[in-house]
Amino acid sequence: MGNLFKTFIDQWPVILTSVGLRLGGALALFFIGRWGATIIQQTVRQLMKKARIEASLVSFVSNLAYYGAIAFVALAIMKLLGIDTTSLVAILGAAGIAVGLALQGSLSNFSAGLLIVIFHPFRVGDWIEGAGVSGIVEEIQLFTTLVRTSDNRLVIIPNGKLTNDNVINYSSNGILRV
Repeated sequence: MGNLFKTFIDQWPVILTSVGLRLGGALALFFIGRWGATIIQQTVRQLMKKARIEASLVSFVSNLAYYGAIAFVALAIMKLLGIDTTSLVAILGAAGIAVGLALQGSLSNFSAGLLIVIFHPFRVGDWIEGAGVSGIVEEIQLFTTLVRTSDNRLVIIPNGKLTNDNVINYSSNGILRV
C-alpha cells in the first residue's frame, strides 16, 4: 500500500500534465469547433439566400451543416481524449441506415422537394396539373406542395408524387389560356 501511494505521488506531476493538456486541448477544440461550425452555417445560409432558395430550405440545410460539423468536432474531441470512436461511428452508421429505411417515404418527398426548388419545373403562382390535381401553386414546402384548385380547395400534394408523375405547367410560357 505504501509503495502504491509513493508511486502515485511521484507520478502525480506527469499524470496532471498529461490529463491537463488533453482537457485543455479538448476545450480549445470545442470552442474552435463551435466557432467553425457557426461560420459554416452562416456561409451555407448566405450562399443559399444568394441563390434565392426557399427560406425554410435555407434554414434546414444550414442547421444540418451546423450539426454535422458539431458531430465531427465531438468525434475529434473524443479521439483526443483517448476514447475509441471506431465502434461509435459504426453504430451511428448503422443507426443512420435504419432511420433512413424507416423514413424512406419522407426522405423521398424531401429529396423531391429539393429537386423542385432547385430545378423549378413550376413556381409559386403557376397553374399546374399533376398528381390528379389542377390548380395554382400556393406554396412549395420541404415535403409537400400546396395547390389551390379552381373551386377554392387547398390540396396538399406530397412532392414525391409531383416528381414521379407527369406535371403540366400551363404558366411556363408566361401566357395562360382560359
